[in-house]
Amino acid sequence: MLELVNYMDTLSNIWFGIIQGLTEFLPVSSTGHLVLLHSVFGTGENDLAFDAVLQLATVLAVIIYFRRDIYDMANAVLRQLSRLPVNEKEITLAYAILIGTIPAIIFGLLLESYMETIFRSPLLVAGVLVAGSLLFMIAEWKYFARNRDDKMTLRKGLLIGFFQCLALIPGMSRSGASIAGGMLLGLSRSEAARFSFLLAIPVILGSGLKKLLDLMVSGSNVPWSDLFLAAVIAFLAGLFAIHFMLSFVRRHTLWPFIWYRLALATVVVAFVYFG
Repeated sequence: MLELVNYMDTLSNIWFGIIQGLTEFLPVSSTGHLVLLHSVFGTGENDLAFDAVLQLATVLAVIIYFRRDIYDMANAVLRQLSRLPVNEKEITLAYAILIGTIPAIIFGLLLESYMETIFRSPLLVAGVLVAGSLLFMIAEWKYFARNRDDKMTLRKGLLIGFFQCLALIPGMSRSGASIAGGMLLGLSRSEAARFSFLLAIPVILGSGLKKLLDLMVSGSNVPWSDLFLAAVIAFLAGLFAIHFMLSFVRRHTLWPFIWYRLALATVVVAFVYFG
């Protein structure tokens, strides 16, 4: 019986890692999926902290995947501080990410208590999955109705940052909200996705480190070996999801994700009321 329990624990951790790694960068809501998984597996009080540590693994995947872009932006900032000539596109991108992070910090602190309580409801996830689908539909309908310049500005960075804040509610999707916001502001799908992934780095990194520190000082009995396994899997799945998403949006619309979200919302409602 003990071997069966250990097997089930290992299996659930593998699933958590796969789901976090894939859904963090696909516009289907990683937090929403993790809330649903926690409901299915009946996990405990450290749900949010567990999820945040998995997010650290996925943000590491972003940093490695975009290491060249990050190096170029950091170099541009240092050159500007040294009063040397800089690449205007790189310095604008760096400041747009910095400014776009501010709304998430403010709203994240304001809504933190809600994120740990009422925002963990499966029915709320289902409703927000539908609301996010509507946002993606609007972004797609507007996409061909306006000229796209693919030029990042500080104003666009800030506005996309506000779109990213929608993902504080499980079910919306951080990548999906910011990609849709970028599309509505005139960016191509691929450029919006690239900015979305880079914009996620400061927020996920800060949130994950805070929750990891909370875990370490809480004195809770944390299964670190299981958590490490899930984190490694999340990292590998995240690398795959980033590459897949950037390739996908160059040739396809967001409609497959819209239909998936609507179908998942239907399944969640059916599970809550008839499961």
